[in-house]
Amino acid sequence: MPATSPVILILGSGPNVGQHVARAFAAKGYKVALASRSLKEEESTAGQLSISSDLSDPDTIVMVFSKVKALLGIPSVVLYNAGAASQNDKDDPLSLPLIEFTRDLNINTVTAFVAAQQAILGFKQLPDSASKTFIYTGNILNTTTIAPLMSLGVGKSATAHMIQSAASAYQDRGFKFYYSDERKADGSAAYFDISGEAHGKFYAELAEHKLQGPWQQTFVKGIGYKRFPAN
Repeated sequence: MPATSPVILILGSGPNVGQHVARAFAAKGYKVALASRSLKEEESTAGQLSISSDLSDPDTIVMVFSKVKALLGIPSVVLYNAGAASQNDKDDPLSLPLIEFTRDLNINTVTAFVAAQQAILGFKQLPDSASKTFIYTGNILNTTTIAPLMSLGVGKSATAHMIQSAASAYQDRGFKFYYSDERKADGSAAYFDISGEAHGKFYAELAEHKLQGPWQQTFVKGIGYKRFPAN
């Protein structure tokens, strides 16, 4: 079952952050499991497992973790990199249809919660030397608002609170939880200019740390972690 190489599970394996993180960890000797709706399991290779999974359905997560454990081993690093944003009327945010709000909340928060639960179950079975790191790709919306992205902000804010709670509760057991947020050097949001390569490098560094650092990991490309005042 478990291989000697450590395993990273990336939930939400987009072409930017997800793929760059996969390459960064593979370069450090990790076996990589990717899960997203667009993947085809027959495209899996010896070092990279592809799993088709609809992350709008939280019930799929247990299956994903079970498959990774059976085929690669227990993941010592779990990255939740999925996100959903249904645009709303900026002058009437509560007009967003419930079905869209619920879907976004599932992807941004509920499925992330189940993934964190499953990660904990695995961490408890790993040796002390394992990384035991859960990272959530966030953004600036846990500290500010963007008028037409209300549902995304709700999800990021809720999950930021979950990550903060987990980071505090589990640090004495060696389990690390991080909410990441790439910024520009002046502290403003990176928006669509986020760097997948910078995420890969930064996430690999977070995984190598032995102790829990600040739960909210605001970072700048080429610099790394940088603390910014809340907006």
